[in-house]
Amino acid sequence: MTPAARRVPTASYRLQLQPGFGFAQAAAAVPYLADLGVSHLHLSPILRAVPGSRHGYDVVDHSAVSADHGGEAGLRALAATAHEHGLGLLADIVPNHMAVPTPLHLNRPLWHTLREGPESPWARWFDIDWDAQQDRVLLPFLGDRLGAVLAAGELKVEAADDAGGSAGGPGDPGSAGSPGGEPVLRYGDQVFPLRPGTEHLPLPELLRRQWYRPAWWRLGRTELNYRRFFTVSELIAVRVELPEVFDATHELLLRLHGEGVLDGFRVDHPDGLADPRGYLRRLRDASGGAHVVVEKILTGDETLPGDWPCAGTTGYDALRQIDGVLTDGAGVVRALRPPAEVAAGAAQRGKTELVAPQGELDAEVARLVREVAAACADEPDLPDQPGQPDRPDGSDHPSWAVRQALAGLLTAFPRYRPYPVPGEPLPEADAQALLSPPDDVLLPAPYAATARLIRELLLDPDSPASLRARFGQTSSAVAAKGVEDTAYYRHHPLLSLNEVGGEPARPGVTPEQFHAFCARIARDWPHTMTALSTHDTKRSADARARLAVLAELPEEWVTERAAWSALAPDGGLPHDRDAEDLLWQTAFAAWPIDGDRLTEVMLKSVREAKLHTTWTDPDPAYERAVAALAGSVPETPALAARIEAFVARTAPYARVNTLGAALLHLTMPGAPDLYQGSEFPLYTLVDPDNRDVVDFPATPDAHPHRHPHGLAAEKADLTRTALHAHKHLDLHSAPGAPYTPWQTPSPHALAFLRGDATLTVVTRLPHGLERSGGWGRQTLPLPPGTWTEALTARTGFWGAVALADLLAELPVALLVRTDPPA
Repeated sequence: MTPAARRVPTASYRLQLQPGFGFAQAAAAVPYLADLGVSHLHLSPILRAVPGSRHGYDVVDHSAVSADHGGEAGLRALAATAHEHGLGLLADIVPNHMAVPTPLHLNRPLWHTLREGPESPWARWFDIDWDAQQDRVLLPFLGDRLGAVLAAGELKVEAADDAGGSAGGPGDPGSAGSPGGEPVLRYGDQVFPLRPGTEHLPLPELLRRQWYRPAWWRLGRTELNYRRFFTVSELIAVRVELPEVFDATHELLLRLHGEGVLDGFRVDHPDGLADPRGYLRRLRDASGGAHVVVEKILTGDETLPGDWPCAGTTGYDALRQIDGVLTDGAGVVRALRPPAEVAAGAAQRGKTELVAPQGELDAEVARLVREVAAACADEPDLPDQPGQPDRPDGSDHPSWAVRQALAGLLTAFPRYRPYPVPGEPLPEADAQALLSPPDDVLLPAPYAATARLIRELLLDPDSPASLRARFGQTSSAVAAKGVEDTAYYRHHPLLSLNEVGGEPARPGVTPEQFHAFCARIARDWPHTMTALSTHDTKRSADARARLAVLAELPEEWVTERAAWSALAPDGGLPHDRDAEDLLWQTAFAAWPIDGDRLTEVMLKSVREAKLHTTWTDPDPAYERAVAALAGSVPETPALAARIEAFVARTAPYARVNTLGAALLHLTMPGAPDLYQGSEFPLYTLVDPDNRDVVDFPATPDAHPHRHPHGLAAEKADLTRTALHAHKHLDLHSAPGAPYTPWQTPSPHALAFLRGDATLTVVTRLPHGLERSGGWGRQTLPLPPGTWTEALTARTGFWGAVALADLLAELPVALLVRTDPPA
């Protein structure tokens, strides 16, 4: 497919490349996926990553396609097969970080940086604060303190003859071979480079002379001096804002795009970049305007910056709208705990703990303190600057006060991050967010001027770009880790609310809010990606569809949950009812689930909650209790039978939610992205549970379920029908296919018109509909023309239709106009 033949995606299908599923397996699935009706395959990262990686976000080499997946030849073969079937390829770009792998020499730019120090031609690649460790890089990967490791003889120098392999010099950053030809420092499976000329020194002196400092892993949270991905020290940030780094890290991907192998890109974690807008502009210019979507997590009423040159987001904003309009927010508030204050408080506490001294992001806040000190060092008398008479004095601000003010601003920021651009004022919304907490709330009155100083530095377009950018980068980590990966595992009145980009404090979305969102997307971002399940969702769409039922019968759920606890061995977890509640909701969402799978998810959940155990300081006794309960759930006959009965009792309502969410996703504005396997009911949980290899059929007419029936058949047929409607009706041509809310006679029906040729109708809040007596004689007026209901192939609708008739077979309808518009 030549670049000129490329088309904008109408629908994509996400494939997780990993051991056991590479380019060849993806190519074998192409006939089935083309028949399904997608326009593009959406590939997880394709570049060389840490060997055996199941996700690909731990890139080690930007100059090579992953050999684990089949290499560049395999990718080209996949592209050829896809093009033969009319499909394009979208690839995931990881611009923010690279792996700190084992062994280190797999990442050749990092290897050379650690061997040659800050003067290495590769040192500019990485966001390292060399001064913080006296021109050394802290590497927190030792299992014990350095003295103990040395005493045990676990660090040793290997001579060149023992290192093996072939050398890779500065001109060969992509070599994945071992660093033979040079001596190395070995620690277990890890090897470190040696600064030239130091290999013959006594070991303690040798260590002091290196450009890095091997250290106890616990020092990472307080003393790390390189930016990383969130709190993952094994992922080191890349300075892609530098033109030479952008060029080197994107050369292969851009070449593959220019040659027609790739058609577009998904940009991972743009919030980690110093200047997301600048990055996207460079990517647009270098690619000639490739189709690009960004994994931007929007919070609340936040919208994607209009000056970002991209097609839109990867769809978490759409996910929240779909889930929200199918969730009874009033039911959550009424009986599942008043969420607003509690949810907001849990989020605030989660963020505050991260940035506290010795918190997980202590090192990142410490770097911001150093940035403030550097910004003030040359100009201590800031009030004397012409044109800035009101700017606070930059001198005599104690570091503890600077730190406390920074931490307060980070935790109070209401979204992921602000977006400073050098020489430009902050966007108004970002500026107001920074100004919102009063100075004397951040610091006691004698030191409130410190808070004012920092605010001014962050607001001033002429302040050091590094300070403003790193505040934004740190803010995104605080939001993601403090809320999604801490608070969401502590406070969970309804687990389906606790999703990426979600707002548990504001459960539910009204039909009017949903329509307003869709109209804005149709107007401003018609080619944005929309999503329901992804590799990062904490629960798949169908698991959330089940959970949403609980909001409609909260009193019954409270009673049921108590019964499950009583049937559990030892009465559940009497010392931690919150964790037990999370267990019951998880089991319900994914039922049937085996004990090992439930145990793995629960242990991850309680470690993320960080209340009784953590990843770094596990409590073995507590974790044994959690594991014992989780493992026993499917093995306790009376308990398993009770859960099974409740799943069956709620299944009719969950079916309505599943099919409604699927049809909204497939017909609302934007290009839907289907996660692998989600055309059938999918009840997966947080990664790695949701990243298993999918077994695709050998031919288009062979289903993964040999004889799909019931909900599996309904969802598969709905997906195929709606996807083909995308192709034939051109729902996403810009600026066409306007979005028109369609009036319904009941709050339990939601409908909208796309253009003048398709009308989507879905049922919402099905339990409430049942309680109110069903549809009765309510009729839905139809737009002018004659209509066919595509999902059931019924024809001849015009004028108006009784909802009871239209939705008798399925709780959703896709009406397609069959006569040409006047």
